[in-house]
Amino acid sequence: MSRSHTLADTPPLRAVKIPSPPAGLSAEARKLWSDVLEEFELPAHAAKTLHVACQTLDRLREAQAAIAADGIILDGRQGPRPHPGIAIERDSRTAFLRAMREIGLDIAEPATLRPPTRWR
Repeated sequence: MSRSHTLADTPPLRAVKIPSPPAGLSAEARKLWSDVLEEFELPAHAAKTLHVACQTLDRLREAQAAIAADGIILDGRQGPRPHPGIAIERDSRTAFLRAMREIGLDIAEPATLRPPTRWR
C-alpha cells in the first residue's frame, strides 16, 4: 500500500540566522545591515562589502553633521574656503552607492551617459 505525502511528513524549514551587525556602526547603519540581510541572502564576500557600505554611510552622516554645524564655507587664514567635509561627503556618497551596486542593490537610478541633444 502506497502512502501519500502529507504536510506532517515534511521536515520543518530551518530559519536562517541573520548575523548581528558588526561593532562600531551607528543605529542607522545597523538597521541597513539588518534590513538588507533579512531581505536578501548574500554570499560571504558580499556581506563584507555590505559592512564597508555601512561604515561609509556612517562617514557620510558624520561629514553631513560637520557641514551642518560649521557651514559650507569656513574662514581660513587666507580667506573663505569650502568646508573639508564637502569632499568627504562626496567621496562617501560615491563609495556607498558603488558598494551597494556591487552587491546588486542599486538604490539610485542610473545616470544617463550623456545628456540628450537635438544635434543627432
